[in-house]
Amino acid sequence: MKVRNIAIIAHVDHGKTTLVDALLRQAKTKFTKDQENTICIMDNNDIEKERGITIFSKNASVMWKDVKFNIIDTPGHADFGGEVERVLKMADGCLLLVDAKEGPMPQTRFVLKKALELHHKIIVVINKIDKDGARINYVIDKVYELFMELGADDDALEFPIIYASARNGLAGLEPDMSKMTDVSPLFDMVIKEIPEADGNIDAPLQILSTFISSDNFLGRTATGRIYNGQIKKGQEVAHINREGKMKKFRITSLMSFDGLQRIEVEKAVAGEIVAVSGIPEITIGETIADPANPIALPLLHIDEPSVKTTFLINDSPFMGKEGKYVTSRQLKERLYKELETDMALKIEDTEDGKWIVSGRGELHLAIFMERLRREGYELQVSRPQVIVKEIDGKKMVPFDQVFVEVPEAYQGAVMEKLGNRNGLLQNLSIDKGIAHLEFIIPTKGLFGYKNEFMTDTKGTGILNSVFYEYEEDTFTWKDRTNGSLVANESGTTSNYGITNIQDRGQLFFGPGVEIYEGQVVGQNTREGDIRVNICKTKQLSNMRSKGDGGMEGIKTPKTMELELALEYINDDELVEITPKSVRIRKVWLSEVEEARFRKGLTK
Repeated sequence: MKVRNIAIIAHVDHGKTTLVDALLRQAKTKFTKDQENTICIMDNNDIEKERGITIFSKNASVMWKDVKFNIIDTPGHADFGGEVERVLKMADGCLLLVDAKEGPMPQTRFVLKKALELHHKIIVVINKIDKDGARINYVIDKVYELFMELGADDDALEFPIIYASARNGLAGLEPDMSKMTDVSPLFDMVIKEIPEADGNIDAPLQILSTFISSDNFLGRTATGRIYNGQIKKGQEVAHINREGKMKKFRITSLMSFDGLQRIEVEKAVAGEIVAVSGIPEITIGETIADPANPIALPLLHIDEPSVKTTFLINDSPFMGKEGKYVTSRQLKERLYKELETDMALKIEDTEDGKWIVSGRGELHLAIFMERLRREGYELQVSRPQVIVKEIDGKKMVPFDQVFVEVPEAYQGAVMEKLGNRNGLLQNLSIDKGIAHLEFIIPTKGLFGYKNEFMTDTKGTGILNSVFYEYEEDTFTWKDRTNGSLVANESGTTSNYGITNIQDRGQLFFGPGVEIYEGQVVGQNTREGDIRVNICKTKQLSNMRSKGDGGMEGIKTPKTMELELALEYINDDELVEITPKSVRIRKVWLSEVEEARFRKGLTK
């Protein structure tokens, strides 16, 4: 069987998953009843559906003519680069999807760089050609510029181009939708340009594990590409771990991909992508080999994390009320289980029973926290911090390359705010009233800024960032300028209590909400924290005075979702995460505890 292994790479929201849908439908893939009327079929995770982005890479397979296409849908956000880097190892070529109006964006740069490093053949797909304001020639020029900036060789620069409207299921060699009938030209282009999956069928078996999943019946299942040899169900194989140690196991299940489903097969050969069960200890990046001649494949290299935070069990007064898993043992087991599937995550124990969890960015860690709460875990996390490295005797911190696109009227506010955060302007251009700015800024400078950015630009700005490099940071950083409004007693928030304090700042709660002493209930308009009584009720008596009975209007509270809460907190605050709630609290709940800590009487 002829096989083409292709990865689809693009910036967030450029139509990558929609294009996969069109390819699946064109090849008349069988869908379940739930999938038939669904868009973005591959984004089957709840968080992916809500956010409209791809977080986890996925495999699908279709037959076109006499060729089997293994399609790999990759994340477009740099925070999930760990997924991108490993799944690209399974592919022989890539479809680079670019929006016909926006052109190549920062995340396009990140993923394309990884593909070029692997010397993959690239087919450029100019998508959304039916979009208002599409500027196809401009976008093609920008794609060429991007290839040259990334050091592409002459062969890579001779990339073929396909024009498409994935939403309408159309593609063609010319940017004229009236001449398009379906997406078959894209299939034909892949057959012509992407090399057939190679590998020596007669050589000793070599499979590189790139994805791990668990099944109640099959146990741990490793998905990967067969680089050499062939494998049969029930065959004895050698598992070579990261330390180079070898153990023999027997394959209990061998599966290939058909559409979106995994199907049992008796045999698979070099070039195929398969899922293998029966090796209980296998992890990502390890090799399944021939026991008679075990040869390990190179381990997968993943870029180092740049942001860390501390995880700890929930010890607030509301502990155990909303979650299913609340103990230290349960949380620790779940954290370390994640290492089996997320190569970009790092976890280390601390002496006081906490865990330092490091990831590729705030979004990477926030998505992991969101998954934990949806699984029923209760936990608390500290303020995210950048990871400091010592290089040549100097302390270095991660810097990001930031790309901003805003209406010209808001460019001054953005430049001022990023300048105050040690951002250095690299490039500035204005095109049709839209300002394009590029900054180099410490990763720390972006903490807490994205929400502020959306406010400053009235929701019209686009901000993207990718890791740049480690550099020395001599900037003097200041803590948050506004303090917190902290509850001084436990109880239920009341209308009376809210009206008494709402002029002091922005509240996070309306009336009728259970809170506890030490919980942050709002943001102060000034520096420093204030202890307030948001649960205070009006004293009832027989005495009445003129004006009694009237009630001041209550302002709409600000809802602090998980990412907003992580951006907000200071070093002396924690975010409490449960399946039903996200709360912000002080590390020391009572004023007495806090005073003892300030005096050094407690740790």
